Amino acid sequence: MTTRRRLEAPWLTAPETEAVVAALGPGNLRFVGGAVRDSLVGRPVTDIDIATPLTPDEVMRRAAAAGLKAIPTGIDHGTVTLVSDHRPFEVTTLRRDVETFGRRARVAFTDDWNADAARRDFTINALYADAEGQLYDYFGGVADLEAGRVRFIGDPRERIIEDALRILRFFRFHAHFGRGALDAGGLAACIGERHRLDQLSIERVRDELLKLLAAPDPVPALEAMQEAGILDMVLPEARSLDALRRLVGIDTALARVDPLRRLAALLGRDSRRLERVGGRLRLSNRERRRLAAMAGEAPRADACALRAAAYRFGCETTADRLILGADPARLPELQAAMATLADLKPPRFPLKGRDLVAAGHEPGPELGRTLARLEEEWVASDFALSKAELLRRATGNKGGAA
Repeated sequence: MTTRRRLEAPWLTAPETEAVVAALGPGNLRFVGGAVRDSLVGRPVTDIDIATPLTPDEVMRRAAAAGLKAIPTGIDHGTVTLVSDHRPFEVTTLRRDVETFGRRARVAFTDDWNADAARRDFTINALYADAEGQLYDYFGGVADLEAGRVRFIGDPRERIIEDALRILRFFRFHAHFGRGALDAGGLAACIGERHRLDQLSIERVRDELLKLLAAPDPVPALEAMQEAGILDMVLPEARSLDALRRLVGIDTALARVDPLRRLAALLGRDSRRLERVGGRLRLSNRERRRLAAMAGEAPRADACALRAAAYRFGCETTADRLILGADPARLPELQAAMATLADLKPPRFPLKGRDLVAAGHEPGPELGRTLARLEEEWVASDFALSKAELLRRATGNKGGAA
């Protein structure tokens, strides 16, 4: 149904958006989903999705005629990505379900906007806006968004049977947009169908968990998942909501949110557990290394200790450990330490093995031990020892190494 509200957002009138509108025709498209929802609550918009009654072939033809790049990213499902001034727009033909087999639903293209809206998951995700900003709300999504209510469209159980990931999405969207108690009908359906979570790939589960952890305060949603017996099914290694709650308070003060760091707080800072979970969730190699490194002891907050830690472990790991080990009662100290860390550029050790060989040391294991000892002395001096001073120390302690 048409609402009296109009959408006002910078992206709606941006030149790249207007180029897409001109290519497809203003009457042949409506913006849908996250871009509309997030604009209504004043959140930044990253992805722009478009629904259209035009077939994918017609979308491709019109894009080519307008000089826009068109990528058939999911053309079998009706989706074409248009690129306008380097910005992607995902354009999907209106669909209606003919028969559902979980995620493998058989769909047909349609020109029925209501039918397209009816196959979406939540009311707040079924909000449309035309090129002029006119809102179309078929299931009360605007009222739900204003009330902080995440509600399934139609029968929650049927929506979950179509795709069990919607169980996790229910909690994730509540973490980002919900206020107060979760929708009772939706929660009951999630509990009743939670056995279907076993059908999901670990990659889809991981992505939802990290998106949930990116919410300003994910703890209430995670508590609800715990009470529903769902958290233990998708993250049985979870240990401490209290540690996560403490970190959320620190994140708020620092105005920085990091889902991976929050995962470490939730799991407890045990290196073997962090390594195991990083592997099970199939994080990237870089993410796995970073997560495991968070188990280390937090450095002291003074400048000398921070410089040493940043040199040994890198600035990112030092920041992770500093934040995870912080005392919420000493936030000014943490903020000062983070400011110091932000300006740090760890120096390069001025001595190399060949310098010691040139000074008379024999190559071999003892040379490596000498080099390591000198590096520790250099760090302990707050990086003040020069190359010449290090060589003098090496020569003075050469002993049997020559």
